[in-house]
Amino acid sequence: METPSVYLDCAATTPVDPRVFEAMSPFFSGRFGNPSSLHASGRDARTALDEARESVAASIGANDPTEVLFTGGGTESDNAALIGIVSKAAPTGGHVVVSAFEHHAVLEPAHRLEGRGYDVTYLAPRRDGCIHAEDLEAAMRADTVLVSVMHGNNEIGTIQPIAKLADVAHEGGALMHTDAAQTLGKVEVDVRQMGVDAASFSGHKIYAPKGIGALYVKRGTPFEPLLTGGGQEFKRRSGTENVAYVVGLARAVEIMLEERETEAPRLSLLRDRLLEGITNAVENSEPTVASGERLPNIAHVVVKGVEGESMLLQLDHLGVAVSTGSACSSGSLEPSHVLLSIGCPPEVAHGSLRLSFGRFTTEADIDYFLEKFPAIVEGLRSMSPVYQRMYGSSGTEHPVTAQS
Repeated sequence: METPSVYLDCAATTPVDPRVFEAMSPFFSGRFGNPSSLHASGRDARTALDEARESVAASIGANDPTEVLFTGGGTESDNAALIGIVSKAAPTGGHVVVSAFEHHAVLEPAHRLEGRGYDVTYLAPRRDGCIHAEDLEAAMRADTVLVSVMHGNNEIGTIQPIAKLADVAHEGGALMHTDAAQTLGKVEVDVRQMGVDAASFSGHKIYAPKGIGALYVKRGTPFEPLLTGGGQEFKRRSGTENVAYVVGLARAVEIMLEERETEAPRLSLLRDRLLEGITNAVENSEPTVASGERLPNIAHVVVKGVEGESMLLQLDHLGVAVSTGSACSSGSLEPSHVLLSIGCPPEVAHGSLRLSFGRFTTEADIDYFLEKFPAIVEGLRSMSPVYQRMYGSSGTEHPVTAQS
């Protein structure tokens, strides 16, 4: 019997939807023109590029299509936003605030800014997995240039109150950026209602190809291009536009919005069913964040006394793909910086799993996972002297080793 293939890692990447591929296909060969060329083939490509830009801009609530720049992905968008805005707005130095549980595509540019003499505050979320407005207010300084807080956390799935945080940033004289790679098409994303000056998006999280993203930069926002050369994208991101992938991104966003009304509730039910099934069947397991506004497609759990990598490998052997955290750092043996930032002890953080699903996930996939997972945990715990020392055969945590 063939081992089932159950993909529960959609927060890492998604397959290209056949409808997206169909929209892209003509631009690989027949309609291959360079949108900067003046001849008919180039004008055709330019028309497709403009239409895609108008579609994406409308989907995110931008005032003007020229506020949308197409990039090589979410990482480039984040880098361009942080370095481009800060370098232009405060070329001689200043203060930047980023949340401590950002994706590394934000954290690494923040570190680079520190190396250039800027002060950076890494603002910790609370145990509920959220950045609170009063905490941001306390972190603001007179020379704060930019605040960057992700809209939806890519590991634990919590959704941040971006509009409130943007109000705090603007009242303090700073600009506001959000990484919305995980939220676009899954929850409401309206850049005007959110009040942000910049927002980053990624195609491969929403059934478009890898290698395409977008950056919203509100008109009037100081911005220095990260890439220079031919002056494409209104002189803010040089390089010949990847028309086929841009068309794919626009189509992917359209489909996400068309289906969100039915898809988001379906995914929320799968998420809650999965979390309930795990916690009922596996002792000493719990949702990392049990309440509050969360992405419908991410379930994150901690399973005490078991290494996340061990669970991942056992599940992979049975045809189930999951993650222990962000896919970009899955090769690291360090506990997740996201879990540490919300106060999760390192030994507990090591026993975490992120289960994320999407358009092609079925109830049968969830059933298969719940059928196999308890035995995997039981087997791993039976070989773990740490678990036996902490919990013994009863499964009850010993008071001497209990975490507060």
